[in-house]
Amino acid sequence: MTRTQLNVAATLFSLFPLFAVAESSMPHEGSHIDVLKVNPSLQLHEVLEKTVARSPMQATLQSREFGVDAKNIVAKSMLPSTPAVSVGHQNDALGSGRGEREWQADLEVPVWLPNQRNNRLKVADATQSSLTAGRESLKLQVAGQLRDAVWDIALNDSNFALALNKFELASKLQRDVEKRYQMGEMAKTDVMLAQQETLRAEKEKLRAEAEVMHARNRYYLLTGLREIPASIAEPQSSLEDYSQSSIWTEAQSRVGLAETERELAQVESRENLQVLFNMRSIKGGFDNTANESVGIKVRIPFGSESHSAPIKAAAELGVGNALSEREKLRNVMDIMLHEAEHNLNVSRAELVIVTKQFDIAKESARLAEKAFQLGETDLVSLMRVQALSYEAERAFTSRKIQVQWDIARYNQAVGVLP
Repeated sequence: MTRTQLNVAATLFSLFPLFAVAESSMPHEGSHIDVLKVNPSLQLHEVLEKTVARSPMQATLQSREFGVDAKNIVAKSMLPSTPAVSVGHQNDALGSGRGEREWQADLEVPVWLPNQRNNRLKVADATQSSLTAGRESLKLQVAGQLRDAVWDIALNDSNFALALNKFELASKLQRDVEKRYQMGEMAKTDVMLAQQETLRAEKEKLRAEAEVMHARNRYYLLTGLREIPASIAEPQSSLEDYSQSSIWTEAQSRVGLAETERELAQVESRENLQVLFNMRSIKGGFDNTANESVGIKVRIPFGSESHSAPIKAAAELGVGNALSEREKLRNVMDIMLHEAEHNLNVSRAELVIVTKQFDIAKESARLAEKAFQLGETDLVSLMRVQALSYEAERAFTSRKIQVQWDIARYNQAVGVLP
């Protein structure tokens, strides 16, 4: 991290204790307060782990594990499908009545097709890989939500600190104007003007306070925590594309799984050969002696398009859907990466400009305040300069935060976790 980035990060981190100090003036009787403690020992990656653990998508991933286990059981079983036993009995009680009896028990055993077991193992492995990629993808998606949540808090904290400072300056100016009015140095209209400015600043402070509460609540609902790391800034990743992104990897794994399932469908579009073993016991008419025998039979199914076509079509549909989803994701990630990189460059360029503007505005406000105290300028001119100074300071602080936020979004686009 460069010296400039370190200075920016140090300024950002100072916003949290600044807000903690200012917070004592925020509560009003009956107001809504979302408490959020700054924890210097808490790391952003620790918050991410806790957030991922409580993600609603965990239930989907857990259910996918059952699918992986099922495919492993099927692939590693001794037979391609369930064997069957049938028992039959035949007699002539309703026929000739000569006492003929026949019992037969059949065991039907399916036989593996060539490469069927190997392809099932490949599908099971591809399903496991897809599930693993899905877990990493979920973590990255949650990381994006967490990054936006913490930087949203930082931005709203900054806005509140500025609004509070503006209110305090307006109150100080109002007291000064009222004092000078009592001394006969200023008009009543100046007092009312100062009072209006104080009320306007108080309204902005209340609105900024509400936005802080909203941002805190969103963070709490996402993470389940009432504390936030003191350090949230990230160094910019050196990666230049999203090929390492777990979201992209998951899309690739889904295509690989669909193609593996298509290979299996090519094999299983034919029915399995069946081997039948039977035992038969026969008693002839007027003969009490049983004649017992053992037999074997092979059932060889013929191929049929009416059977294989739907299986192959479903597999092709799965591949087509996976490819379409991957290409749609490619477009989304191309846009995200381009915008993240461009926004970061623009924010850095804007920061240089607003820094100069803020320096000028600070000096202008200092000179205007001095001129007002000496009676060289009127209240309206002072308030105009103070308003410009406030806007310049807000642009400066928000742009500093935006640069760091854009770095986090760039890291998100290339698939880097906090």
